[in-house]
Amino acid sequence: MTDFTIHTPDSAPEAAKDRLQASQKTMGFVPNLYGVMAESPEHLEAYQTVAGLFSKSSLTVEEQNVVWLTINVEHNCHYCVPAHTAIAKTQGVADDIVAALREARPLPDAKLEALRQFTLKVTRQRGVVDDADVQAFFAAGYDQRAVLDVILGLAQKVMSNYVNHFANTPVDEAFQPFAWTPPAA
Repeated sequence: MTDFTIHTPDSAPEAAKDRLQASQKTMGFVPNLYGVMAESPEHLEAYQTVAGLFSKSSLTVEEQNVVWLTINVEHNCHYCVPAHTAIAKTQGVADDIVAALREARPLPDAKLEALRQFTLKVTRQRGVVDDADVQAFFAAGYDQRAVLDVILGLAQKVMSNYVNHFANTPVDEAFQPFAWTPPAA
């Protein structure tokens, strides 16, 4: 595997320094993912921009976490599953929901389970989802905007999950208590 540089605010390309410094200030550290992404300041900017937009989507915080963790687990992302577990916990997502998502088990709430299933279909089928599946998503209480918001969340997670696969990004100390190993095939 190719070794990727994990930049700090000091080593990053000039166009990425402000973003890493802002992360250091707001989070207390620069996540290794951001350090890797900083090699391409445009990638880091795009990722953070899409993340900010997804956080303003029609999906609730709990629903956003369902989308993120569903995709992270489906993509077997060793970094994003623990990172988003930590995020979900700080955002008040129930432990039983987080555990089910990490284990790729059905969720106890029917609407959230419909979201998880739809997210899996969009991810696995690369956006080619049968009309019956879309209608089932709508019947669960979602709408066209939610379809687009799931795609927005997927775009965000493709950017991070794929980077972590290439870089084998080390899990930050803050996320290590939530370390995750993909289930055996």
